Amino acid sequence: MEKEADILSKVKKIHFIGIGGAGMSALAEILFHKGYQLTGSDNNPSDTLTRIKALGIPVSMGHRPENIGDAELVVHTAAVHDDNPEIVAAKQRGIPVIDRAKLLGLISLRFPRTIAISGTHGKTTTTCMATQIMLTAGLDPTAIIGGKLPLIGGNSRVGKTDLMVCEACEFVDSFLSLHPAVSVILNIDDDHLDYFKTMDNLIAHFGIFASQTSHALVINGDDANTLKAVSGSGLPKITFGLSSGNDYCAANISTVSGRVCFDIMYRGKKSASIALKVPGKHNILNALAACAASAQAGAGWDAIEKGLNEYSGAGRRFEILGTFGGVTVADDYAHHPTEVKATLEAAKSLDYKKVWAVFQPFTYSRTVMLMQDFADVLKIADRVVLAEIMGSREVNTYNVYSKDLAAKVPGSVWFPTFREIADYVVKNAEPGDLVITLGCGDIYKAAKMMLGKA
Repeated sequence: MEKEADILSKVKKIHFIGIGGAGMSALAEILFHKGYQLTGSDNNPSDTLTRIKALGIPVSMGHRPENIGDAELVVHTAAVHDDNPEIVAAKQRGIPVIDRAKLLGLISLRFPRTIAISGTHGKTTTTCMATQIMLTAGLDPTAIIGGKLPLIGGNSRVGKTDLMVCEACEFVDSFLSLHPAVSVILNIDDDHLDYFKTMDNLIAHFGIFASQTSHALVINGDDANTLKAVSGSGLPKITFGLSSGNDYCAANISTVSGRVCFDIMYRGKKSASIALKVPGKHNILNALAACAASAQAGAGWDAIEKGLNEYSGAGRRFEILGTFGGVTVADDYAHHPTEVKATLEAAKSLDYKKVWAVFQPFTYSRTVMLMQDFADVLKIADRVVLAEIMGSREVNTYNVYSKDLAAKVPGSVWFPTFREIADYVVKNAEPGDLVITLGCGDIYKAAKMMLGKA
C-alpha cells in the first residue's frame, strides 16, 4: 500500500460522495482537522450531515458531475457504484477515485498503533467503550466510530499520538484495507451472505483480516467461528468471553437498579468491578473486548473501571430519545436477527409494562435470507410494528415486502410511511411502555415523530 499511501501526501482537495454516512463523516472530520480542503455530496438529510456542514464543509444535496469541483481525490461509500455521475466525471478527468475503506486504510498507515475492531455485531459499542477507556487513561487516541460517542460529541476525534482505534467492517471486504497492530474479532455471524455466499467463505475472510495484523489478536474465545478464523495465526491471542477459560471473563453477574454489574476477571484474578449503564449480556461481552483492547494500548485497571462505569451508550445503540404520555421511546441500530434478539431481550429485562418493536428491515437480500429468523426474534416483543424494507444499495428483484414478514409475526402490523407508524404507536402505546425503533436505516425518524420532534 505504499504507493497508495502517497495519495494523501500529494493532495489537499478531497471530495466525499455520501459524506453524511457515519463512516464517511468520521474520516472527513479527521482530514478536515488535518488541514485538507473538503467538499461533499449526499442524498439524504441527517444529523451527521448537519454536523459536517457546521464545520464549514460545503455539501451539495444530490449527485451531479459539477459537485466534484476542483477536487484532487474523490472518495465514495461502498453503496455508491461506478455509474454515479460524480464518479464518472472524476474518472473522465483523471481524478483518483477510492472507496471509504481504502481511505481508512491509508489514514491508518499514519498510526503505527492502530487497533481495529471487527465482528458481525457490537463494533460501534465496543469501539466507543474502548475510546472512552483510552481517553480516561490519557492515551489521546484518534478514533473513528460508526456512531456518536457522547464523551466526544461525535463519531471521531483527532489525537496527537500514534494510537488509533477504529471499526473494521467486513461488508464487501472493507476490513482488508487495514493492516492494524491489534485486531479485535468480536464474533462472526451469518450476515452479508449476499456477498460472501457461504459461512465458510466469511470465516476465511476474517482469517485474512487477522493475518494482516502485526502485533496481537483479541478474540472472542467462546465463539467457534472466530476461533476457526484465527486457527492458522501464529500471533499472540488474547481471549475474552463469559466462560472462565478466557483471559478476560465476567463473574458475579447481576442487575442492580437497571445497571448490569459484574467483576472482570483477568486470568483468574478479580481486576475491576463494573456497573454498566447499557443493558444486555451482549454489552458484557463488548465491555470485556474493549477492556482487552484498551489494555493492549496501555490502559490500566483504574481507567478501565472508570471508563466503563461512566460509559453512557452510543448514538442509536439503545439510545433513550425521550418520552410522551408516560411512554419511553428508544432507538437502536439492530438490523440482524442476532442483534434484534439481544436488544429486545435487554429491553424485556428492564422494568417496562410492554416492549414495542418498531422495525425497519434493511436490504431485500437480508430480509429474504433471514426472514424466519427475524420473525422468531421479533416475537420477543409484546407489540410489533413494521416499516417497509429500506432497499439501500439493492433493487427489489426478490419481490419481498414487509407484509411478508408481518404475516409470520402474529399480531404485528405494518405501514408504508413513518407518519402512519408514529400515529399508530402514539394512539395505542400506554404509560409504562417502552417503544424501541430498530434498524440501520432511517427508522429513527419515526421515533422523532412520536416525540413531536419531526
